[in-house]
Order: sequence, then C-alpha cells, then structure tokens
Amino acid sequence: MHVVTSLDGCPEVTAGSVVTIGAFDGIHLGHQALLRLLREEADKRGVITALVTFDRHPAQVVRPESAPKLLTNLDQKLELLDATGLVDHAVVLTFDETRRRESAEDFVSEVLDGCLRARLVVVGADFHFGNGRRGNVALLERIGRQLGFDVVGLDLVSSPGQVTYSSTLVRQRLADGDVRGAAELLGRVHEVRGTVVEGDRRGRQLGFPTANVAVPEEICLPAAGIYAGTFTGADRVARPAALSLGHRPTFYADQAYLLLEAYLLDFDGDLYGQAVSVGFVERIRAEERFDSVEALVAAMHRDVEAARRVLEPGARP
Repeated sequence: MHVVTSLDGCPEVTAGSVVTIGAFDGIHLGHQALLRLLREEADKRGVITALVTFDRHPAQVVRPESAPKLLTNLDQKLELLDATGLVDHAVVLTFDETRRRESAEDFVSEVLDGCLRARLVVVGADFHFGNGRRGNVALLERIGRQLGFDVVGLDLVSSPGQVTYSSTLVRQRLADGDVRGAAELLGRVHEVRGTVVEGDRRGRQLGFPTANVAVPEEICLPAAGIYAGTFTGADRVARPAALSLGHRPTFYADQAYLLLEAYLLDFDGDLYGQAVSVGFVERIRAEERFDSVEALVAAMHRDVEAARRVLEPGARP
C-alpha cells in the first residue's frame, strides 16, 4: 500500500480510481467488508483503489470536548489497512482548522477529482463531510454526475447474528470490559501501544515485577480490571501476560489516571524505554480494593494462574 501525506504527492491514476473516505478507526469487520467491495468494484473497472483518511479523528478538531477515544493510532490504522491487501493507495490528509472550514464542493474538486480522478466513491450511507457537515451522499451524487463518478452509499454492515459493526459499539464493549466482544467486532484482539516507563516498583516488591506502559491519553482503554493478554516488545515477540488496568485502590485513594501494568509470564528482562503493544484477550475480574497486602498478593497469584489458563495453547479462542 502506497501512503501519501500531501496532495503534492498524489498517486499515478491514469485510468482513475475507486475511492472511499472516512476515519476508519479500528479497521473493524464492517470496514473490511467495505474495503472488499472497493476492491471488487476497482477490479471490474480495471482501476486502482484509494482510501482517504486523516491524521487525527476529525472530532478532535470539530468537537474536542466530546471526541471519541481512538481504537487505533495512525500507524496502527495504516498497518491494518496494508494488511488487508485491498488498498492500493492511502491518502492521509491533515485535519486542521483549514480543512475543517473547507467546503464539501472544494474537497470533492481538490481530493476526489483533482488528486484521485475518482470513477466511483464508496462511503457509508450516513457519511458527512465538509464545512458544517454539509456534504453527504446526495451531494456526492450531484457532483458526481457533473464530474463523471458514481456513488455508493452503504448501510452499516451486520454480522450473521445481526450485530452491527461500528467503532462506537467497539468502544461500548471495551467500556464494559467485554474485550472478547470487542474482538468479535474487530476481527482481532484490541491492542494499544505505549512506552514502558519507570514506576514505583511496587509490583516487584510484591513478587510480581510489572512493566508500566504509558498509553497516550487519546487511546481507548477497556474498563479497569485484570485481564489476560499479550505483550509485544521491541523484539516483536508476543508474550503471554497478566494485565492490571486501574487506579490501584489498595494503595491509593485518589489516583485519577488509569495505570496499565503488564506481568509477563515466565519472562525476566529489562523493558524500560521500549515501545510496546499490549493486547487484551479476556477480562479476569474487575478491579478491587483489598483490606491487606497479603490478600492482594493472594489475588495476584490467582490472577496469574487464570491468565495462564486463558492463554495456554488450545484455550477457547
């Protein structure tokens, strides 16, 4: 997949392209179904596929006070798009105040026609774009008749069990701690990225040395609790881990932030400073406050064994 981050680097599109536009946060199974349609339509026409997305979620600029937490950062999103094998070119536009104020008509002229020479545009039926969200499927159809491209407005895709795939539903399931349910929508385990930082070494004092992972504030984390999961460090090896995500109420009465700690099973090594990925496979229990350190340590032993059972080969997928 060829990635361009400026319209000065528009791809070669002599015969035109089939294009889709959106935030594509999470690249869930609904997104993947849309991309398969994109590929099919492009193959019918003998043209390339192109995807237009943004360097940040538009809501972070348009309504920052209520912008959703992100399921994937930009690098993850592009990696997941590339892995589908369905997108030839990804155009990543800077979404700033200038882009926010751009009219829908100018966006179509500059990006869809001028850069990508669109022959077909595939978007969600409720897609909106441009200044004041004036752009929609009807406007695309009207301009398309003038410029020579068709438009397909897709309804949200549902699973065989009639569950609608959406980034919003993924976030809701994560907020409930239902990481398995989120994985059913994503088609993979929910994964966050961060950096291993120095902590207060309390886990080591309790016999469970953990890697404290600092995750950017805009990234969507599951509900506080204990999870079985994976930890992938600089060596790109995914190791089984027991994960603690929470406020550590046994020791702190008012810790406002969520701390992500990973106890790697059967591993001993220096992880400080590494950029890592943490995957949430299954929730073991909610976060609890214990009356004594001894009770906490006993629970930690049970948590580690529970994580082993979840993560052992042949366990329930």
